[in-house]
Amino acid sequence: MSDLRFDGKVAVVTGAGHGLGRSHALLLAERGAKVVVNDLGGALDGSGASTGPAAEVVELITKNGGEAIANADSVATPEGAEAVVRAAVDAFGRVDIVVNNAGILRDKSFGKMTVEEFDAVIAVHVRGAFLVSRAAFPHMKEQGYGRIVNTSSPAGLFGNFGQANYSTAKMGLVGLTKTLGIEGARAGIKANAIAPIAWTRMTETLLPAEFEAKFTAERISPVVAYLAHESCETSGEVFSVGGGRVARVFVAEGPGWRDDAISVEGVRDNWEAIMAEQPYLQPTTLGQQAGASMQAML
Repeated sequence: MSDLRFDGKVAVVTGAGHGLGRSHALLLAERGAKVVVNDLGGALDGSGASTGPAAEVVELITKNGGEAIANADSVATPEGAEAVVRAAVDAFGRVDIVVNNAGILRDKSFGKMTVEEFDAVIAVHVRGAFLVSRAAFPHMKEQGYGRIVNTSSPAGLFGNFGQANYSTAKMGLVGLTKTLGIEGARAGIKANAIAPIAWTRMTETLLPAEFEAKFTAERISPVVAYLAHESCETSGEVFSVGGGRVARVFVAEGPGWRDDAISVEGVRDNWEAIMAEQPYLQPTTLGQQAGASMQAML
């Protein structure tokens, strides 16, 4: 089998100055993609800005014979997101791949979290992914091709103490991914998401020290590269990735319980059946889920 390459393809990677984004950008460039390395260059909490991180990654790419440009616009504003995509089109003539990786942390227990701390995280993770994807979508639609890879998290899928803002944002990206997969299908646009476990500056205070060597960003990027490749026909899916392991994550619905004369007491008395997990149904669309409920009424 031949190597998977990205010759002639243009990729935008947000939050690419450090960690996962940096690794994604380097791998895509190594395999022939022209890359827009976007990074605001701020601190983990989103404060500050610097062109240094993005420029450093671009320097690494060009030293290795690749093509890349740095961009320090904020993905959290419509103007910034448009500028990121415009940089790709102006420099390379097109945009084929968007990897939405930019993110910040404002961790705090729910009772102490401020509205500003909640909104700031939502703005970068969810709003940023929406805005950059929205800016790129018309270009992809016109050329009849595109790949979008969003970055969710186990914290979004399963929750995590002290991360109500981050968890909400990351689960929101699952819904965005699935909808982009549906709406992009006719135009050849595929959208998927990863829920990575990796040792980065965002997780080094959360993960055990022994994770550093085994859960590297470089063990995440091959999955992103495959999802971004033209040969990948999968869309609307979420994948858990970490330490070299990759697994599909899906939503399932248990067999449930039904009663035409449903009552509060009936719910109480049949709670065990409601909580049952087997045999489960795994709907992939709203129609399938609704269909199962309608079938139960027959």
